Amino acid sequence: MNILETLQIRPFFWKNSFLYVLDQKQLPFKKTYIKCSTYKEAIECIKNMNVRGAPAIGLVGSYALCLALKNMDSKNFLDLLKKATDEIISARPTAYNLFYCVNRLKQKITLMFSSGKSKKEIFNEALSEAFRLEKENFESLNRLVNYGVKLIKKSSVVLTHCNTGALACGSVGTALGIIIEAYNKGKIQHVFVDETRPYLQGAKLTVFELEEAKVPYTLITDNMAAFVIKEKKVNCVIVGADRIARNGDTANKIGSLNLAILCSYYKIPFYVAAPFSSIDRSIPSGSYIKIEFRTPEEVIYVNEKPITVKKANVLHPAFDVTDAKLITAIITEKGIFRYPYDFSKIC
Repeated sequence: MNILETLQIRPFFWKNSFLYVLDQKQLPFKKTYIKCSTYKEAIECIKNMNVRGAPAIGLVGSYALCLALKNMDSKNFLDLLKKATDEIISARPTAYNLFYCVNRLKQKITLMFSSGKSKKEIFNEALSEAFRLEKENFESLNRLVNYGVKLIKKSSVVLTHCNTGALACGSVGTALGIIIEAYNKGKIQHVFVDETRPYLQGAKLTVFELEEAKVPYTLITDNMAAFVIKEKKVNCVIVGADRIARNGDTANKIGSLNLAILCSYYKIPFYVAAPFSSIDRSIPSGSYIKIEFRTPEEVIYVNEKPITVKKANVLHPAFDVTDAKLITAIITEKGIFRYPYDFSKIC
């Protein structure tokens, strides 16, 4: 089943030389698209979390670079290309897919410029490469989901965190894609969904996708996870990833580390599902992953209403890093990997 067709929605799309980004902050109540005519407008969509989820961010980043090409001066082309690339990548520094997609496109553009291609030819080929990235993403995530379903035991109760479905990935999803497909194959009986503070992606987006897919679920607050794992006999936890180091240390939405520790204590599997483009083989461990810290207002306000003192001192890391030894398996389109991880040898 194509969940995007079921949702009758796309997290982003390119049409008539413009990029349209679904404002996921308005879901599930409104389906509104932001029209981006410049790469800086696309960057704002990434920074403001109108689009989120590592695979989707990466693909939007590639289209943002196409927008940058439209107004790029041929005289200072390579300098302007580097400037636009650096700006796009810095929009969300933890998500490796953004780095992967944008740099792949940059390399293609640089090669075409060096070979004397016209500005129009460069733009058309760059756009074709962005389309190719999107197609590859769809194909790889389908393979990932098929691998992941094999790990789910019959009649499983599963817990997941944040949103890792079609809205986050631009296609079938990672962890949530596995969950929905496993349910369709009769292997999952119930899903518990962390609400995921402070942006509530679990409550707003994962619940939305599970409702549309008709998968039975229960929404819980993040601090109920230990109770639920213990009392509701959760069989496994499945989450996504924003960046995975060479040794398997994994950065994901804040709160993922809590779940991994709980799984270790209660001796149930903790699975990470992510495309291979989320693996940063240039870094040996999670200590090299740059963690994005976001504004205090995102914690102080919920739906534009303050829930505490407006001048409250706030710590707001968007991600945490789970030690590789706490991860039972990492599921990718290239297969299922188990501890100890060494992604330097995988092509």
